[in-house]
Formats: sequence, C-alpha cells, structure tokens
Amino acid sequence: MQDALLAALSAESSFAGRSNLRTWLTGILKHKIVDTIRRQVRDRPAAEQESGGDDGDFDALFDQRGHWEEAPDAWQQPEGSLQQKQFLAALEACLRDLPERTARVFMMREHLGLETSEICKELGVTATHCWVMLHRARMALRLCLEENWFGKT
Repeated sequence: MQDALLAALSAESSFAGRSNLRTWLTGILKHKIVDTIRRQVRDRPAAEQESGGDDGDFDALFDQRGHWEEAPDAWQQPEGSLQQKQFLAALEACLRDLPERTARVFMMREHLGLETSEICKELGVTATHCWVMLHRARMALRLCLEENWFGKT
C-alpha cells in the first residue's frame, strides 16, 4: 500500500484527470500488487518451484563429501547406442517421466543448444533454478537409462 502511495505521489503530474482519482490510485495499487507477486515467484527457492523435485532419491547415491557411493558403470559405446531406435525410445520414455518443465529445460539446453540465459528468459526462471532443473534432469535420466537401457543384457 505504501509503495502505491509513493508511486502516486511521484507520478502526480501524470494524472490528467480523465478518470476518477480513486480509479487511478486503484490502478497503481493493482500494478504494485502484480509486481510483488511476480517478484515473489521469481525469487522463490528452486526447491519450492519444481513440483516433484525431491532430491532425497539422489542423496543415497553420494557420501558426505559428495562423491559417488558406488561409481556408475561405464557406458559401453554410447555413440553407437544413440543411433539405435530402441535407445531413442527409452530416452523418450525417460523424458516423459520427468516433470514437464524439467524435461523442457533439458531439451532446450541439450537438444536445441540454447544458452542458460536464453532458457531463463524464455521460461522466466533464474539461472540458479535453471541449473538445478538441468542437474535433476541429468541425474534422473542417468538413473532411468541405466535401469531401462544400459542395464539390459
């Protein structure tokens, strides 16, 4: 409310009298409320913004120093697997299991080759949130592909 009053006082000369003073002040207040809501959404921690973003599943994979508890198996000839239709089908299935925004960020970065700043501008997220979503996508895709593709014999 105070911000709206200060904005009205500083813009007093722009009030042309074409509307009621109360209507003009209400419009300023409405815009200040919208700005506040946008700021709160933009500044919210990434963990709150990402639905289904529970990192607890990944915590068990690392020790206290952040190193792998059990190193992942090396993928044999990943460039050859990439050319196989079955691999692409498994990858698409894994992407469908990701939250929609997380999958979108991953595809924008890895498939379309967009820079982080471009992704942030397009989706209206902070760079930190973008990096968190990319990390989650990569971890989830690695686990899913190890289970559904590379784990197959």
